[in-house]
Amino acid sequence: MRTALLAFTLFAVCSAQTKIVLTNDDGWAVAQIRAEYAALKAAGYDVVLSAPASNKSGTGSSSAPAQPLSSPCEYNSCPSGSPAQGFNATDPRLNYVNSYPVDSVRYGIQTLSPKFFGSKPDFVVSGNNIGLNTGSTTQISGTVGAASEAALEGIPSVAFSGSSGDQVSYTTLSDTSASSTQAANIYTSLLLKFTNQLLGASLLTPILPTGISVNVNFASISSCSSASSYKWVFTRIYADSTATDVETCGSTHLTAETTAISKGCIATVSVFNATTKSDVDAATQKYVYDKVSPILSCL
Repeated sequence: MRTALLAFTLFAVCSAQTKIVLTNDDGWAVAQIRAEYAALKAAGYDVVLSAPASNKSGTGSSSAPAQPLSSPCEYNSCPSGSPAQGFNATDPRLNYVNSYPVDSVRYGIQTLSPKFFGSKPDFVVSGNNIGLNTGSTTQISGTVGAASEAALEGIPSVAFSGSSGDQVSYTTLSDTSASSTQAANIYTSLLLKFTNQLLGASLLTPILPTGISVNVNFASISSCSSASSYKWVFTRIYADSTATDVETCGSTHLTAETTAISKGCIATVSVFNATTKSDVDAATQKYVYDKVSPILSCL
């Protein structure tokens, strides 16, 4: 009982103090990101959302100055002619940027965080992306691109992606029977579990090493009825039998995330270099592994 109380106390302190910028590449009004925004706030985190005005999937680390809207934001969530950056009239912490994911997270870090937090954010959540970002896809993923940008600006980050879900408006979340809503809710629960574990284990040490981010992918919900169905597995982005990785499950060769996630209800966790978007050495892997090991299993 004492251990459980201590864990709860540490999480409560962490969540109350942690300032998060939430971004994605699917757009500021997509159902998945709005479900996460609500859940992170309910968990006690201080959150501001800064995401593209429209779907910018597959744009990697592209960047360009934001421009006024020549057409409406996605799902008509803002009208044509709106400014290059804007916000929801009823919640100014919901912000769009009419440019790429990299520009959106940069705006969240450099402009919105000083405004709402009075400082830089402590952490960036990128995604959950609709569709997996594993293996070589990480090189073109806007979700991974935004997480990389945050890490390069000195802000710890994680890129989250899931196999299931649809590009639908947040207004559809009220339909709890819809498969897109079920995916949003399951993946949001998984995202929150990982975030709680990583940040709760980081009260006295840096969340992540400088210039390093984490790529997390969730398998399809088709045979996984809830977040509790998922097994967390520590992986690498690219298969490499010659590499010496952190020792896990009796081996120093991590399974590639594309292989691991095909095994069923799996959530993969890979550590990557924000500059190259590729795997890191065993010592860097171990830094992250030690923080999240309480939720990890063997494949």
